[in-house]
Amino acid sequence: MSPVDWKIEATDFTTCNCDFSCPCQFNALPTHGDCRAAVGMRIDRGHFGTTSLDGAVFVGLLAWPGAIHEGRGQAQLILDDRTTEDQRQALTALFRGEETEPGATVFNVFSNVIDTYFDPIVSPIDFQADVDARTGRIAVPGIVEGRGEPIRNPVTGELHRARVTLPEGFEYHEAEYGSSTVKTEEASIPLEWNDGHAHFARVTWTPQGVVHA
Repeated sequence: MSPVDWKIEATDFTTCNCDFSCPCQFNALPTHGDCRAAVGMRIDRGHFGTTSLDGAVFVGLLAWPGAIHEGRGQAQLILDDRTTEDQRQALTALFRGEETEPGATVFNVFSNVIDTYFDPIVSPIDFQADVDARTGRIAVPGIVEGRGEPIRNPVTGELHRARVTLPEGFEYHEAEYGSSTVKTEEASIPLEWNDGHAHFARVTWTPQGVVHA
């Protein structure tokens, strides 16, 4: 049991360099042999101990040279410049999987396969996400820009909708799937892809993990 009482209700926009649907969601190996990801989250309601996290935004850049479970990962946390020092400390702890039961959240799982956490960066962040529309944007000036949109039928161009439910998942209960384009400029973890995976979800996490509907 975590000694810190915390809970977040957040909007999650996650991207990675794999094909649409992301093989990780199905216990399969990454599309291109490695895993590279950019994650944006806005905490709509939340607290970490006595610190309110309402409205806090952060971005995470992550990379592994092979499949995630093989380790040797790197991670970079970017904190919105509107956050307070107490919020930054709380978000850093959550991003590193601290104050969480083992295996209960995706960041705790990642903490076991990440060798390098770069020092957090504080910067303006433009975060937008519409779960139902499957659209999103994360932009950190001079560092990274990512865009999400619906998957399109390759013949007709019509929007294609795919939704995945993970009843015992450690990241979300249900997510809408889409497409992503991401590129970094000056970043400790370089990322660049077009037509990669994206998913959009409303999540609720506690020290015990994802609250499943």
